[in-house]
Amino acid sequence: MDTMKGLKRTHYCGEVLTAGETVTVGGYVDTVRDKGGIIFIVLRDRTGVVQLTFNETTDKAVFEKASSCHSEYVVMAKGEVRNRESVNDKIPTGHVEIFVDDLRILAKAQTPPFEIVDNTNTNEELRLKYRYLDLRRKPLQDNIIMRSKIAKTARDYFYENGFIEIETPMMIKSTPEGARDYLVPSRVHQGKFYALPQSPQIYKQLLMVSGFDRYIQLARCFRDEDLRADRQPEFTQIDLEMSFVDVEDIMEIGEGFIKRLFNDVLNAEIPTPLPRLTYTEAMNRFGSDKPDTRFGMEITDISEIVKDCGFGVFTSAIEAGGSVRAITAKNAAATLTRKEIDKLTEYVRGIGAKGLAYVRWVEDAPSCSFAKFMGEGELDKILSAVGAEKGDVVLIVTDKNNVTLPTLGALRLKVAKQLDIIPADKFNFLWITEFPFFEYNEDTQHWDAMHHPFTMPMDECLQYLDTNPEKVFAKAYDLVLNGTELSSGSIRINDYELQQKMFKALGLTDEEIEAKFGFLVEAYKYGAAPHGGMGIGLDRLAMIMCGADSLRDVTAFPKVQNASELMSACPSPVDKDSLDVLGIAVTAKKE
Repeated sequence: MDTMKGLKRTHYCGEVLTAGETVTVGGYVDTVRDKGGIIFIVLRDRTGVVQLTFNETTDKAVFEKASSCHSEYVVMAKGEVRNRESVNDKIPTGHVEIFVDDLRILAKAQTPPFEIVDNTNTNEELRLKYRYLDLRRKPLQDNIIMRSKIAKTARDYFYENGFIEIETPMMIKSTPEGARDYLVPSRVHQGKFYALPQSPQIYKQLLMVSGFDRYIQLARCFRDEDLRADRQPEFTQIDLEMSFVDVEDIMEIGEGFIKRLFNDVLNAEIPTPLPRLTYTEAMNRFGSDKPDTRFGMEITDISEIVKDCGFGVFTSAIEAGGSVRAITAKNAAATLTRKEIDKLTEYVRGIGAKGLAYVRWVEDAPSCSFAKFMGEGELDKILSAVGAEKGDVVLIVTDKNNVTLPTLGALRLKVAKQLDIIPADKFNFLWITEFPFFEYNEDTQHWDAMHHPFTMPMDECLQYLDTNPEKVFAKAYDLVLNGTELSSGSIRINDYELQQKMFKALGLTDEEIEAKFGFLVEAYKYGAAPHGGMGIGLDRLAMIMCGADSLRDVTAFPKVQNASELMSACPSPVDKDSLDVLGIAVTAKKE
């Protein structure tokens, strides 16, 4: 095997642009074309590709070495850059080639288990098993580089705005934050456990109590929850906290970052201030607290129109305190056939609704699943209210609002994807504000905090804390992009007595408060500046900016659905001695 002795890389492959230079490049062999008296090797690194050329004038030993090369060999090559006879306009270096006079084979490679090409049909499971090979593909390398640029811009922006980067611990006390903790057993304190942080929430609040005023961290966070396309068990958030601020100050700094980021990384102009909707408005119009506003199909409440109609499904739901609501899919009648509507009916039943009523307008007269219950002119009033015309399909769900709204929100997205009406080249940002402080837990028959127990209620809602929890709204805000929640934040409680009152409202006993949050409560006794903050999901931001379908496409070594990593085969068993020193025994899980 050759060595690098005497050679030093002068250019990356994608930077070889000027004829007449002598350059040295290194990378992986992409393809080899042996034409007999002439050999072309396409060499690849993270910046792109360049063509290496060898012919009858090449030194014989160098030519033979070139003829022995195969895909994925690691080589270095030195030579003169010349203009190509056959220009390739599809790549930046397509007008030049390197006529090689020194070639070093630094590592040979077996035939890889799949072809390393930009557009691959290889199943993801195999690619994740050989992730280090998959990462050689340009689309994934571009994604990881984009993620790096996002991180750099974040640091630059927040440093310039007076933030201090501070690391918070990775092994912390387990506190309830909405998901299960990953636990780390202690060898020294047997029977006790650290938790990996779901977020640095308590620590960043303590930093405000400490007087640091503006904190920033690219924080690793861990949540033991079921995975999906936009969720990994470990992720990174651009985490920030500020003192002596209100909601407007935090939104302003967040919007400034978004504007700077998209300009620096994508050369895209994001108009600010960003649009805002209250939580209630978002749910009523879109059926979601993270609505995708790139298309219409908003929800219409038709309860008032149908409250006295002859259709018992509608009237009984209204009498029980629910509502009747609809979405209108424009020009959808050809796509949403009766068969397709039947599939949508099964879909909504699967997510909690009792069924789906519809109006499908193909012929001169609309076809309606509940027509026989409608009196004269009643259907016309519905069609008028929802803005339906010939060619449209109206989809109607009726139930309590906590079923009707999210069902139509999910249905709206599903139908939009089916109709292919969501523009891929738009970035629609949106603030969602004034979240309910509490949400009722049907399983425990108790009110839980929708965000976390340190969130400040809105001033005008404090009077309802003890009597009407459903009327208490929070100084909380989420940043949404194209239907994905990017960020969650709030103004925090900084008053000791109010914090105690909030804990009591959530049903925590003095013992539970002390056990879970004692050190934070103690800190508040010594004075805490008014403060608030947010955490912006770096992974989700990268996924959308890259146009990727999954977080796995912007994560170097991701986990799969069951939270395992296929390449290293983790999690894995550990030997008995390692468990014994921790005082842990593993028992078989009961079926």
